[in-house]
Amino acid sequence: MIHKSHEKIIDEQVRKWEIMRAQKTEKEEGLPVITVSREPGSGGRVVAERIAKQLGLDLFHGEIIQEMAESADTSARILETLDEKGLSVLDDWISTLVNRRHLWPDQYLKHLMKVIGTIGEHGRAVIVGRGASFILPREVRFRVRIVAPLEIRVQNVAHEYDVPSEEARRRVLRAESDRRAFVRKYFHADITDPVNYDLVINTGTLSIDAAVEAIKGGLGR
Repeated sequence: MIHKSHEKIIDEQVRKWEIMRAQKTEKEEGLPVITVSREPGSGGRVVAERIAKQLGLDLFHGEIIQEMAESADTSARILETLDEKGLSVLDDWISTLVNRRHLWPDQYLKHLMKVIGTIGEHGRAVIVGRGASFILPREVRFRVRIVAPLEIRVQNVAHEYDVPSEEARRRVLRAESDRRAFVRKYFHADITDPVNYDLVINTGTLSIDAAVEAIKGGLGR
C-alpha cells in the first residue's frame, strides 16, 4: 500500500507528465538524468536534493521509486504518460539492458525498469538509488556515487537520528549490505566499483556544497 504522502507526490508527478504529453511538450535536450548512488551516512540524499533544487529538476528518492514499482496500477499509469515513440524507446532500452546484463527479471524488476525508464524518457530528473545507475542507458544519464569514510558516516547517522554510535554503526553496515545485495541480485554488478560511475565524490573530503559544484562541473554547468 502506498504511503499517503508518497501517493500525493506520485499523483502530482504523473499529472505533470500527463499535461506535458497532452501539450506535446518537447523534452529539453542537453541535460542527462542524474543518478545518485550513495553510501549510507555519506550525505548523498542531501546532495541529490540540492542539485535538483539548483538545476530545477524533479527529484525521485528511492522510497518513491520503490512504491511506484511495487504497485502494478501505479506503474501502468506512469507508462501511460509516454507517447508511442517514448514507449518504443523504453522497450528498446529494457531489451538492451536485459540482454547485455543477462538478466532474468521478475515482476518487480520489470516494473522497476519501466518506472525508471519512463523517468529517463521524460528527463530533467535526479534519481536516488534503486539501481537507476544500472538501468538508464549511457546517452541519457550521468552517474554519481557519494562516499565517505565509515567513521564519518557513523557519526553522521548518530547525529541525524540521535542514536548511540554502536546503533548508528549497525544501521550503516546493514543498509550498506542491503544496497550491495540489491544491485548484485538484480543487475549482477558491484555497487562499490567506481567504474560503474561517471563521478565519485568523497564527502569526507568535500563539503556538501563542494559536492554539488563538482556535479555541476561534470555536467558542464
